[in-house]
Amino acid sequence: MPNHKSCAKRMKTSEKERLRNRKYRTILRTAIRNLRLETSKDAASKKFKEVATIIDKAASYGIIHQNNAARNKSRLSHFVAKLS
Repeated sequence: MPNHKSCAKRMKTSEKERLRNRKYRTILRTAIRNLRLETSKDAASKKFKEVATIIDKAASYGIIHQNNAARNKSRLSHFVAKLS
């Protein structure tokens, strides 16, 4: 148990942040996984725009690092380009 009032508050806010981060991380991973399952180039390119937005939001929220976001988008765009 915390000894200070501020520590108690910090525990509450940390738990809220943890749950928020977990939610967005799950959304992000699911979106990437679903994009990787696409076999049609048209569907994949449409889905890529949505996934890129999700990745950018996750980076802006601090859930993933900016470089991680850039790397993911680069790899996914390469994947979409290789589809026939």
